[in-house]
Amino acid sequence: MTDIVFFEKPGCIGNARQKALLVQLGHRLHVHDLLRTPWTAAELRDYLENLPVREWFNPSAPRVRDGDIDIDALDADAALTLLVAEPLLIRRPLIDSPHGRCAGFLPGPVLTALGVPDSAADLDNCARGTHLPGNPEPSCDARAAACRSDTERRPDAAVEPRAETARR
Repeated sequence: MTDIVFFEKPGCIGNARQKALLVQLGHRLHVHDLLRTPWTAAELRDYLENLPVREWFNPSAPRVRDGDIDIDALDADAALTLLVAEPLLIRRPLIDSPHGRCAGFLPGPVLTALGVPDSAADLDNCARGTHLPGNPEPSCDARAAACRSDTERRPDAAVEPRAETARR
């Protein structure tokens, strides 16, 4: 059994499916609210460093999906500044394990080491299909953006301390 720190957006159907698979594989999850975590650029970089900047962003986030942000025009520093300011834009989940850190649920060294099959890559997409342009159904991200209480990071909110992993 591996202890995994899993940063999610509470209520996200996709994150629920990802967590269920990891638990089914025998892992113990320490779940944290991605939106209420006070991120720094340096912390986020540890999760994102092996991905192109474009893949740092959640494609279902309304501002990304609707083209309000030209993610291809951002360099790493500008992207990190934006992600720290607006955590809803961060590709999720963020996973911290003894095998390393990663963002998203796409095949790669961390998920492979955790026993996640490559066929689980479809769990990286929004379960509602709202990452697709023209889908009129509001995503859970759009609902969160409309609800200030979901997107506002409050420093006084009770956030479970991050567990240290064997990687450190």
